[in-house]
Parts: sequence; C-alpha cells; structure tokens
Amino acid sequence: MFGLYTEKDVKKLVRRLREEYEELFARRKNAEEELKERNRVLQARVLELEAERSSVSEAIVHAVAEGERIKRECRFAADGERRELLLLAEKCRLLSEKLLAKYPDREDVSAFSAFVEKLHATLGEDEPSAEEDGFNMDDVLNPKQPLDLGKLCKELDLMEEDE
Repeated sequence: MFGLYTEKDVKKLVRRLREEYEELFARRKNAEEELKERNRVLQARVLELEAERSSVSEAIVHAVAEGERIKRECRFAADGERRELLLLAEKCRLLSEKLLAKYPDREDVSAFSAFVEKLHATLGEDEPSAEEDGFNMDDVLNPKQPLDLGKLCKELDLMEEDE
C-alpha cells in the first residue's frame, strides 16, 4: 500500500498544492487590500457627509429662527399699518361728519360719506366709531384743554405714578 506513491509523485503533489495555496492566498490578500482601501474611502466619505449634515442642520436651525423673526417683524409692521389705517379711517369719518354738517346736500360729500362707511366695513368695524375703547379721535385732534402728558402716560400705564 505504501508503494502507490513515489517520492517524486509526492514532491510534485506538494509543489502543486503549494502553488495553488500561494495563488489562493495572493488572491485573498488582494481582495483584503481592496476591501481595506474601499473601507478607507467610505470612512472618508462618511466624515464628509457628517460635516455637511452638521452645517445643513445649523443652516436649517438658522433659517427657521430667521423665518420666525421675519414673521414677527411682519406681524408687527402689519399691526402698525392697520392701526395707522384705522386712524386714517377715523379721520376720514370725522371729516365726513364735518362735511355733511356743513354741506348736507352736496353729492360729492355724500359719495365721500359712502366711501368712509365702505372703508370702515372693509376694515371690519361695524360701527365707525372708536369711542368704544374710550379713545375719541376728535378729542385728540381738537383738545378741549391743554394736554397733561404725564397724566396721559400714567393712564396708559406707560409711566409709574410717583409716590
């Protein structure tokens, strides 16, 4: 049974197995090197993306904050403009009343009065009078007595009372 393989056959078999093993080992080593290189490239890309994500997150947070600031400013400006428009409408109402009292039969005065009523309706005022909240535009435009600004500021809680 030992005589089936000669020393030459065994050496040849060992050589062939060694060559196959070395070839397989070299292919495996190359595949391992390729995977390491690909892993290194992917790790670099992940770091780039994380940096971008951070800057994008900061930009989004900044954009949201800026949007809220702009909304507040727009609301504030719109409120101011609405108050100005209401004051102008009230001045128009007072002027219309004066004109109607002075020229009751004039057609253009009646048209102006209709315009003022339409203006108040458009602004959402049922009654075109601001006296509901204690503010009378006529008193502001034509004060009956000298204004005491200190008293006025105290009434509007803009200034503390002296004790």
